[in-house]
Amino acid sequence: MSDIEVQPVAEPTPLAPGLSQMERVIDTFTAPSKTFEDIKRGNKSWWMPFILITVVSYILFAAITMKVGWSQVADNAIRVDQKATDRMANLPADQRETAMKFTTYAMEGGFAASPIIVLIVVALGSLILWGTINFVFGGKATYGAVFAVWFYASLPAIIKSLLGAIVIFINSTPETFNLNNFAPTNIGAFLTQSETNKALYTLATSIDIITIWSLILTGIGISIVAGVKRTSGYMAVFGWWIIIIIVSVGYAAITG
Repeated sequence: MSDIEVQPVAEPTPLAPGLSQMERVIDTFTAPSKTFEDIKRGNKSWWMPFILITVVSYILFAAITMKVGWSQVADNAIRVDQKATDRMANLPADQRETAMKFTTYAMEGGFAASPIIVLIVVALGSLILWGTINFVFGGKATYGAVFAVWFYASLPAIIKSLLGAIVIFINSTPETFNLNNFAPTNIGAFLTQSETNKALYTLATSIDIITIWSLILTGIGISIVAGVKRTSGYMAVFGWWIIIIIVSVGYAAITG
């Protein structure tokens, strides 16, 4: 009998170590697929982008507080809304003062609470995207992966916040500051809100370079973690974005 040759069992190839959160942050800007592939492998930590976004948002908050003032922010918001201006004009002096204080505190408090609001928005938005990419496009993403993708894809927002803070310190006219459009990253920033049709202004503001950048990153990310074509990821993300724009512009047309 001839000896039976026993083939050596191949050792399994060790998995490459996961990226650190800071590496994922950097790769989101330089090589986004690496970040999202790492999330797909199970590295779903999202607190680093959340902290970065929060810190930069508070830098913007400080700039607004020091250079504009929240009473001015509230006054600006009312002045560009003719209906709000008319309502204020029709109030007695004491009620008008109370209404202005309430508006000021609401806007300042809302911005100060933005980290909590961001978490709620990301949680709900991720749930919608998770359902869309899985049940409409046949993906296999987990909710946690979509949640992490959303946060990393939102990192370009720090550029907009920093740019907004710079503009505030350069601009010497607080009366022109618009909290809803604080950085020149869209066409609406170059229009005079009070002189522009409300629906047109809403549309011009919605087409924002930073927003589109984040949407592209989100499309790439969810397509990777869901294991679907890149086009499916883009369709899921941009489809919802277009729906939101249509609703926003329609509402502005009705209320304008």
